[in-house]
Amino acid sequence: QVQLVESGGGLVQAGGSLRLSCAASGRTFSGYAMGWFRQAPGKEREFIATITKSGDSTYYADSVLGRFTITRDNAKNTVYLQMNSLKPEDTAVYYCGARWHSWGLTTNEYKYWGQGTQVTVSS
Repeated sequence: QVQLVESGGGLVQAGGSLRLSCAASGRTFSGYAMGWFRQAPGKEREFIATITKSGDSTYYADSVLGRFTITRDNAKNTVYLQMNSLKPEDTAVYYCGARWHSWGLTTNEYKYWGQGTQVTVSS
C-alpha cells in the first residue's frame, strides 16, 4: 500500500516555473516507478513524465520535453516535477502515480494515485 500526497501547485504567469512534490508513505518507495500525469477540465488524464524506481532513467511526453524534469529522492520518499517555461496550456490538475517495479505511460498501469494539485498558468 502506498499513499501519495502532491504539493507545490499554484498560480503562475506564462514563462514562469513551479516545482511539484509528491510525498509517498511506506517503506517500499524505492520499489516503485513513479509518474506524473495531468488532467485539464473536460479532458482525459494524460501522461507527462515517468522515472524508474532507481531514478536512472526518465521519459517525457513530447508536450513537456525540454521544459519539465522529473527527479526522485528515495531517501525522502519523494518524487519531484520541475516545470519551467510554463504555458497557459499547461493549466491542469497534476497527479502523481506509483507503479510497482517498472514504469508505465498510461493511467491504467498505475495502481496508486495522489489527490492532485492545481496548476494554473495565466497568459
